Amino acid sequence: MSDFRRFYVPGGSFFFTVVTERRAPILCLDDSRVLLRKAIMECRRRWPFRIDAIVLLDDHLHAIWTLPEGDSRYPTRWGWIKKEFTKAYLASGGNEQTVSRSRLRQRRRGVLQRRYWDHALRDEHDYARHFDYIHYNPVKHGVVESVRDWPYSSFHRWVRLGVYPPHWGSKINGALEFDDLDLSAME
Repeated sequence: MSDFRRFYVPGGSFFFTVVTERRAPILCLDDSRVLLRKAIMECRRRWPFRIDAIVLLDDHLHAIWTLPEGDSRYPTRWGWIKKEFTKAYLASGGNEQTVSRSRLRQRRRGVLQRRYWDHALRDEHDYARHFDYIHYNPVKHGVVESVRDWPYSSFHRWVRLGVYPPHWGSKINGALEFDDLDLSAME
């Protein structure tokens, strides 16, 4: 049995990775994006939280959330989002990956992996590293050559707010350009 433990920090900021079942490339499909957005928005109405950063790739997403003071119930939120997205995705005609008899008995579906990765962000430096990681992820995976070319990312919001320059994470004169992250604009 796994020795898996979650770290709960009331009012904390957390980095997450959620992956599709068998890395199926479904998350950037138009219908999937709409359904995921709807599930997240409804979840935020029920259990408020702030989405500080997010990137959506075909088979996974990364996000940083900050929870309200005194609240550490991110598993409740992710469980609800995953359940609602899966129901809506399948109802809209989305395909699921093959599931074992054991998973069927446990009422598991073949859309999103059962578990997800979470990391409690310890300090400003840890936050900034994960913030950059999220936004650079499409380049890391070879989907685009420049961060600004990936449309499914909060990077564009942070450019508008002056946190990132538009060319951050782009090739300039043959070298990748990374300016220091300005966290003051996030306060």
